[in-house]
Amino acid sequence: MRIVVLGAGLLGVTAAYYLAKEGHEVTVIDRRPEPARETSFANAGLVTPGHASSWASPKAPLILLKSLWRNDTSLRYRLRLDPRMWLWSLQFLRNCTLARNRAATKTKIKLCVYSQAETLRVGREERLEWDRTAKGAIYIYSEPAAYRAGKESMRFLMDQGVEMNFLDPDQLVALEPGLKHAKDKLAGGMHTPGDESGDARKFTLGLAERAKALGVTFRFGETITRIDVAGGRVSAVYTDKGEFAADQYVMALGSYAPLLSRKIGFNLPIFPVKGYSVTLPVADPDEAPTIGGVHEEHLVAFSRLGDRLRLTATADFAGYDTEFEPGNFAHMLRVARDLFPKAALYDRPDYWACLRPMTPDGPPIMGPSPISNLWLNAGHGHMGWTMACGSSRLLVDQMLGRKPEIDPEPFLYTRY
Repeated sequence: MRIVVLGAGLLGVTAAYYLAKEGHEVTVIDRRPEPARETSFANAGLVTPGHASSWASPKAPLILLKSLWRNDTSLRYRLRLDPRMWLWSLQFLRNCTLARNRAATKTKIKLCVYSQAETLRVGREERLEWDRTAKGAIYIYSEPAAYRAGKESMRFLMDQGVEMNFLDPDQLVALEPGLKHAKDKLAGGMHTPGDESGDARKFTLGLAERAKALGVTFRFGETITRIDVAGGRVSAVYTDKGEFAADQYVMALGSYAPLLSRKIGFNLPIFPVKGYSVTLPVADPDEAPTIGGVHEEHLVAFSRLGDRLRLTATADFAGYDTEFEPGNFAHMLRVARDLFPKAALYDRPDYWACLRPMTPDGPPIMGPSPISNLWLNAGHGHMGWTMACGSSRLLVDQMLGRKPEIDPEPFLYTRY
């Protein structure tokens, strides 16, 4: 088959790779000059089934309500005159019950575990390098009350098969010596041995090169201007530089997928949530963390990517705005200095902001669309790196009429 993939981020490149491995003629279109220049460019670097809890939870409405008049929260909700934002928000609130949260979390864990195994298999077979660290992940707390509540929440993940160890401050420092300067400020934490970290962009760039070797054509610097649909099928995709016709199409455009889907007759319940990251040179390898993780009260994630320290924080419901200023990163840098004061060259920050494509319930959307030859691979939110290979494998199995290794039903567009 001739297949056109829209988008060259993690989800687009992995889908193109799997399709090319099956012998299909694949073209990938992206407006950026190279792969992984949007959400995949500088994410947290964490591959963490142990952090797969759905954001839609009983606690989420109060957190978002507080953010309406505070700027120091890790979740920021900005009221906008945007009907699509209001509709998405209502759908999100509908999923904030305990029962729906647990169902969505179970679904995400299953995909994350499957995808992590696929990532390692593909990386091993293609001999990819991505600054992988397979020492698990740590989730740390400063306040005893927050730690107690966190342990109760994490027990649900343990019931789903996530291996987890509870650690006191001494045990945390023994596991991660980089925390030695902050030991007296810690109440405790969890270690999930099955989690890991690595550079998503490096993985994507390496896999794109392997895909090219399999015959995949990448068309960079081309903006999609329209999609023509006739008889319930996509007949052609147009960019500012040409026309592309194929047998099948895959939409892997992240937060931008709904902008195109609406033009061809259906609404994707995906809304952009802006995230911020900063990458710092490691100053002293003995002071920098060797295990990735999250400070749960501040929702600041950290990971060691070779000679770099990556920090991410904040979920900003700000529409399609990707602008940033140094003040947006002050909170995460303050937390990092508190935890790892001698780890990095904090005066040499490399800032980044991107849009995370969030669904109202949490799991992504993969599988057929209302248009017969258009397939969906979007809505992975903050777990795109963890879910990418498994999602694309699941999608391609459906496209080729094979039974997927995990049930695709919870990820279908028809669940909305």
